[in-house]
Parts: sequence; C-alpha cells; structure tokens
Amino acid sequence: MAGTRGYVNRRLHSLLGVIPIGIFLIQHLTVNFFATRGPQAFNDAAHFMESLPYRYVLETFIIFLPLLFHAIYGVYIAFTAKSNLSNFGYFRNWMFIFQRITGIVTLIFIAWHVWETRIAVGFGWAELNYQLMEGILTEPFFFWFYVIGVISTTFHFSNGLWSFFVSWGITVSPRSQKIMTYVSIIVFVAISYVGVRTLIQFAYGI
Repeated sequence: MAGTRGYVNRRLHSLLGVIPIGIFLIQHLTVNFFATRGPQAFNDAAHFMESLPYRYVLETFIIFLPLLFHAIYGVYIAFTAKSNLSNFGYFRNWMFIFQRITGIVTLIFIAWHVWETRIAVGFGWAELNYQLMEGILTEPFFFWFYVIGVISTTFHFSNGLWSFFVSWGITVSPRSQKIMTYVSIIVFVAISYVGVRTLIQFAYGI
C-alpha cells in the first residue's frame, strides 16, 4: 500500500511540475518579457493579469496549492532519493543530482520572489509595476540572486520535462529518450534567455 501511494505521489509530483506549474512558469516569463518593450508595455501586461476574473481562485488552485505539493514532496525526494553517481558518472545521473540541487535553490528563490512581489503587493506595501522590479534588480546582489534563481528554475523545469515523459510512459525507447534530452536542452536555453534577458532589461534598461 505504501509503495502504491509513493508511486502515485511521484507521478502526481511529476505531472504538477508540468501542468499547471510549468505552464504558469512559461506564462509568467512571457508576461515579464514585455519589459523589453518598455515600462508601459510591462505595466499593461501585469495589470491585465491582475484584472483577470476569479484571479484569487485561479492563483490558489492552479498555482499555489499545486506548487505547495510539488515543493514539499520535492524536498522529500531530494533528501531521500539515492543516486549511483559515485559508481556511474553517466549524464543522466548528473541530471538526477542537478535536478535535486536546483529544486532546493528554486524553492528558496520562489519563496523570496513571492514574498518580495506578490505578498508585498497583496498587503499594499508595493505596487506591481516596472519600477518595483527595477528597484529590486538594480541592486547587484539581487540581480545575481535572480539570475541564479531564474536559471535554476528553468533548468529544473526543462530537465523535469524529460522525467515527466519517462515516468508517464511517453518516451519508452532509448531513442525517444535521447530525442527528449535534446528537446529539454532547447527548452532550457530558450526560456533561460527569456528570463535572463528580462532581468537585464530591469537592471540596466537595455
């Protein structure tokens, strides 16, 4: 029974990492990327997202609750899963280790980012606009903190795609898994560019 529950939890953890969390990540990066078109474009995009109907319901059930389960169970996996990296230094074993490390880094980053933006805005301590992010990211420490956090998050998602396709039986053969490796690398590079380029815009205005 415990084995069955663990199997179900791992599959649910994998699924939530892609749907809806991964979809939200891409949407969030896309909205932020409007900053490269100037402050007004970002403010308009951010205010559009804020004005969505049933926003709090969507945030609770589509973002925060799935993210909470994924984070808690992910920490459990990170500290209980065992790797044979010391015996077999294969590429996938390294990806296994990096997935766990970036999971912890991503959790810390997201917690801080939510506190610094969503919670601050919710309590009326700040207004969600271009100037908020500009003020944060012009500080060199926080700029690099965000760069590391964004790259960690995009890697964790992209590499998690490979695990998702395997665990759900979509890529079974070695060839299909190899193709998915290349796909995940392309996804990582693409969304990392979007994220980091946005940070540079906020920090340096270029």
